[in-house]
Formats: sequence, structure tokens, C-alpha cells
Amino acid sequence: MTEPTPEITIYTDGGADPNPGAGGWAAILIDPASGKARELSGGEPVATNNRMELTAAIRALEALTQRCRVHLFTDSLYLRKGITEWLPGWIARGWRRKEGVLQNEDLWRRLAELIQEHQIRWDWVKGHAGNRWNERADVLATLEIRKQRAGRAAAAPAPGEPPEAEVFLRVSCAGRRGGWASLIRCQGEEKVLAGGLPATTANQLDLLGAIAALDSLPSGISVAIHTGSDYLRNGAARWIEGWKKRGWKTQEGQPVQNRELWERLEKAMAARRVTWPEVKGRDFAELKELGARAKAAAG
Repeated sequence: MTEPTPEITIYTDGGADPNPGAGGWAAILIDPASGKARELSGGEPVATNNRMELTAAIRALEALTQRCRVHLFTDSLYLRKGITEWLPGWIARGWRRKEGVLQNEDLWRRLAELIQEHQIRWDWVKGHAGNRWNERADVLATLEIRKQRAGRAAAAPAPGEPPEAEVFLRVSCAGRRGGWASLIRCQGEEKVLAGGLPATTANQLDLLGAIAALDSLPSGISVAIHTGSDYLRNGAARWIEGWKKRGWKTQEGQPVQNRELWERLEKAMAARRVTWPEVKGRDFAELKELGARAKAAAG
């Protein structure tokens, strides 16, 4: 005799504060027969609301050890409509939206795999409206966001502590063509990275150089980045949090220039302990030498 397919009820929630920023997700798996509940939660240093909503659903379904009849509740219309309305069109267009690139493609692909393994009913529940399990999922996700924030604060290097790595960055931009060069010192070793673009700006080059340097270093390491660019140093150390809180707007309400590069830099910084020492008035021979490398990279 065939065993009946088990039933499971799932409530999920996810968020980021600011958005993007420290992220948290949560899922509660409930056995309708016994009423027993299992709580899952986690977080990421840099995420978006939508990525956390998707992650919550993915982790919940991954936790199931056999095929189930699932009743999944979410307060995210993005998640519910994506699954119930938009997904077939994205797949038919080769994982693209009608308007172009599909955000969070990696997570949508994983979710598309998981939904083939179960019978799933997707329902929307209004958030913060008194539903016991939705409220609990929200509490768990919020706690994870706070953990990410606390971890990031604890990861900041102590005053006076020598960094484990140093980065020296220079750019060269003539007309619309430019190049960048980064000297990286880490664990007694030294290397130089460089790159160029045919159509760019000095600000874009500063960001690209910093991103490449950080991405080449291990996660969790303390890094001091030396740059003569006030735009890069002040943006990374002072302005970026305000931009995110205002939805990537300046204080004047204008869109932040080079937003995509700033988001990439913020993600790279979140995985490491980064400081931005003041360079003005200090004579770094390394920065002078890198000028020639940046010019050569510009071609």
C-alpha cells in the first residue's frame, strides 16, 4: 500500500536593513497533524529584501527530506507572483525578463528546481497583521539582521591595530580612456593588479581598482586602502550608508552615480574589515610608482 504524501505548512519571511544591507531570513515548518513547529533562520552581510525572501523559501524546501504536499505562506508578492505568474515566461526567454536582465537569477533557478520535488500551494499573507506564524518569522529574520550588524561592528579593526593587508591604488584617465593599478601587500607577499577601459571616468576606475583588490584578498581579513581619491574614500567610509537609506539617492534627491559599482564595493567590504586612511599630506612612494602602471593599463 502506498504511503500518503506528508503534509507540511511553511511560513517564510526575509528582509534587509537598509535595503540593500544586512540581511536576514526565516522559515517555520509546521506539521499540521501534530502542531509541532521547526524554526530555521540565517543571514548575509549584504543582501536585499527580495534575495532574503527567496532564500527563506529555498532553505525551507531544502529542509524537507521527502516529497511533501506543501502549503507555503509568504508576505512577499515578489516571491508569490514570481513563482505563480512570471517564472514560465522567464524560463521561456532563457531566464530573462521582457525588459532585460533577471535579478536574483541564481536563486530563481534553485527555487525552480525545488518546486519540482513537491506539490506546493503558494499563498500570500499580509505582513504585520497579527498572523502568529508570520509575526514569528518576522521576529526571527529581524534577529538575524541584528546579528549581521553586530558581527560587522565587531569585525572593525581595533584602533592602532596594524592591518593584515594594504592596498595602494592609482588611476590614470585621459579623455574617455583610462586605467587603474593596485599594489597589494598581504602576508609578506606583494602583487600588482591593473586594468583599463576604453570609455570610463576616473571615479569609475577608482571603484573598479578597489573592488578588484578586495576581491583578490581572503574574507575576514583587515585591509587598509590608500587612495588619493576623496570620492572613493569618503564614499566608502562616510556616504554609502546614507545613500542606501535614501534608496541610493544623494542628499539632493538625485540618483547616486556609479551605483552598480558602489554596490559591488559594499559587498566586497562587508566580507572584510576595511579602513580608509587619510592620504593627503603623506608621501607614498607606492602611489607614485603606480601612476606609470595605471597609464600603461589605459593603453
